[in-house]
Amino acid sequence: MARARSVLLVASSGGHLAQLDALEPWWREWARTWVTFRTDDASSRLRGERIVWGHHPTTRNIPNLLRNFALAWRLLRRERPDLIVSTGAGLAFPFFVLAKIFGIPTVYIEVYDRLDSPTLTGRLCSPLTTLFLVQWEEQRRFYPRARVIGGLL
Repeated sequence: MARARSVLLVASSGGHLAQLDALEPWWREWARTWVTFRTDDASSRLRGERIVWGHHPTTRNIPNLLRNFALAWRLLRRERPDLIVSTGAGLAFPFFVLAKIFGIPTVYIEVYDRLDSPTLTGRLCSPLTTLFLVQWEEQRRFYPRARVIGGLL
């Protein structure tokens, strides 16, 4: 019997996680693992889901960046997902770097509420990702090769 297609859903807790959760009609068909931060919001939103907890804070925190690289290395080697999908933020970067090395396709979705400037994670992940999606046409000025999908929320 063939193994179910698997997806790794990577997002910081809060709004980033809410945007991935909004894709539920799509991801419910996949065997999935979530990678996010251990917060009350994430614990309640993902009740019953398979979760791996990332290390935070990530902003300007080199030790946690290295811990998240180690986490991504272990998880990607063990799970070998068919796809990684993320809405950011900092937690996504180590997974996208290693996915590029392992040849795992990735989809990055730029967040809904950034119209005036690109996010740091979006800028870092854009050259690494297989498919880069934005939610507003205005965001294409920062990511010309992105595909507009409309708002998730």
